Amino acid sequence: MKVFKFGGASVKDPEAIVNLVRIMDNFRNEPIIIVVSAMGKTTNALEAILEAAYNKQSIQQLLDQLIDYHTDIISQLMSAAGESLVEEIKTLYNAIANDVETLDATNYNRIYDLVISKGEIASSTIINAYLNHKGRNSNWVDARKYLRTDSTFREGKVDWEFTCSKITALFPPLLQTNVAVTQGFIGGDVNGNTTTLGREGSDFTAAIIGSCLEVSEVVIWKDVDGILNADPKRINSAIKYNELPYQEAAEMAYYGASVIHPKTIKPLATKGIPLWVRPFNDISASGTCIHDCHVPDLEPAIIFKANQCLISFRVKDFTFINERNLSQIFQVLDALNIKINVMQNSAISFSVCVDNQNYKIKNLLEILRKEFDIYYNENLELITIKNYSEAIVKEISFKKSILLEQRTRNNYQIVVKDIESDA
Repeated sequence: MKVFKFGGASVKDPEAIVNLVRIMDNFRNEPIIIVVSAMGKTTNALEAILEAAYNKQSIQQLLDQLIDYHTDIISQLMSAAGESLVEEIKTLYNAIANDVETLDATNYNRIYDLVISKGEIASSTIINAYLNHKGRNSNWVDARKYLRTDSTFREGKVDWEFTCSKITALFPPLLQTNVAVTQGFIGGDVNGNTTTLGREGSDFTAAIIGSCLEVSEVVIWKDVDGILNADPKRINSAIKYNELPYQEAAEMAYYGASVIHPKTIKPLATKGIPLWVRPFNDISASGTCIHDCHVPDLEPAIIFKANQCLISFRVKDFTFINERNLSQIFQVLDALNIKINVMQNSAISFSVCVDNQNYKIKNLLEILRKEFDIYYNENLELITIKNYSEAIVKEISFKKSILLEQRTRNNYQIVVKDIESDA
C-alpha cells in the first residue's frame, strides 16, 4: 500500500490530470491512496474572494472566474459525460456567497477554513470522477470525516487516536478496487466544523494517512526533479539531493524549504516510512528519498523565506530584559499561534523574526505595547544556510542589509533587506 500526493501544479489543467492517470496506470496492481491539493492557484483565488467579502466588495465576478476555470477543465476531460459534475462544482462554489454573509473579524478564521477547503473538495471530486471515467473504479473519501483536529482554525492540531482509528477502519476496504481519492490540507473538529492544517498542509495529510496505515512509502509528485539544495531561480548552481536523512529534511522544511510541509517528516520517521519527492513529468526519474540514512559531506542547503517581520521588544523603564519579560512575550506568541523563525536577545531587547501575518502581528502589538517599547520592520527575508561554509556565507550575504545575524555550529541565518529596497 502506498500514498501518492499530487500538489496544485500537478493537477492544474486537463493535461496534468491526464498525466496523473498515466502515472497511476504504472501502479495498477497496487492499492494506492491519492491525496490531492486544490488545482493550480485555486487557494489564492479563494483567499482573494474571502478578502473581497471581508471588505464588503462584490465577489460574484471572482466566483464566476473560479467556476469557469474548473468547469472548463471538466469539459475538456469528459465533454458531455461531465455535465452533472459541472453542476456539482457550480453548487459547491456558489455556496460561498452564503458562507461569507456573516464574515467579520470574530469569525474570520472559521469561515476561512470553510471557504478555502472547497478548493480541495473540488479537485478531489473532479479527479475521482475522471479516474472512474477512465475505468479505474475510484472511491472518493471526505477527509473531514476521518481527519479529526481541534478547533484551532487555519492550523488544526490532529487528534491522532481518533484519526488513526478512522483511517485504519475506512481505507483498507475501499482499496480493494486499488484507488481511493481524498483531500489534503483539510479536516474537521468534533463539532462538525471544517478545519485546515496550515498552508500547504496536503503533504502532512499524506504523512498522517501513511503513518496510520504503515504504508510502504509516501510519494509527493512535484514539478521539480526532487529536493534541491537551493531555489534554482535564485542559485544557478543548485543541485539535487538523491537522499536525505529525516532530520536534515525536517530542519530544511522548518526553516522554510517549500518542497515539503514542516510537519510531514515526524509521523513518517517514527514509523520508518520512506518519503519520496518525484517529478510528475518524468516517472522514470529517481527524485529524492528521505529516509533513515547517513549522507557524508552533505551539500549545504540555502533556504530563502520571504515576507518576514522582525520585532524587537524593549522594557519601558530601561531595565534589562529578564525571564519574566520573556515569559510575557512567549505567552502572547503562543496564544496567538505565532511561530518564531529566529530569536535573539541582548541586555536591553529581545527580537523575534516571524512570518508577516498582519492580523496576528497587529494583535501581538496591541497586547504587548502596554509593557514594552516595540520596534518592527516588515518586507524582510530570512536566509538560512545549513552546513555552511565561509565562502557561501560571503556570497549569499553580499550586498545585503543585515538586520539580524546568527551562527551555530551547523547553521547560519540572517534577516535581510536588499540594498535596493532600502534606497
